[in-house]
Amino acid sequence: MKIKTHQLIIIILAAMLPLSFIMGFIIRHQDNGYFIDHEKDVRIEQEGPHNGGGKTTAFLFFDKVKNAKMTFRKRILHPGSSIGYHLQKEQEIYYILNGDGELQMNGKTIAVTTGDAILTMPGSSHGLKPTGNHDLSVLIAYEN
Repeated sequence: MKIKTHQLIIIILAAMLPLSFIMGFIIRHQDNGYFIDHEKDVRIEQEGPHNGGGKTTAFLFFDKVKNAKMTFRKRILHPGSSIGYHLQKEQEIYYILNGDGELQMNGKTIAVTTGDAILTMPGSSHGLKPTGNHDLSVLIAYEN
């Protein structure tokens, strides 16, 4: 039995329809100049950035958006982890969602807690770690 070209096209399209339907749920929603990421879809386990070590949970919002001028992250620093001390090349904001932590800023140690916001300017060095036996959750925004 020979399959004609138009039959082959119909078979291929029929096979691709379920795949395209599934991909619609996997790929971020994009329409009319905006993107929506869902926290549950962008969650990964990582070591603390900038050689911070330990176990952290990172939420890499808009990580696959091409040409974005800003980066937006949520990171949960678990006890024993940190964002390692590093030189900042662009402005960066940390906002403490919950928990208590210790910020190292240009060689000084500063206690931070829920509701604190830190703007680090280019040329400054900083790092962050939780204090005690509880998680420290932080939102992070910086220029690409």
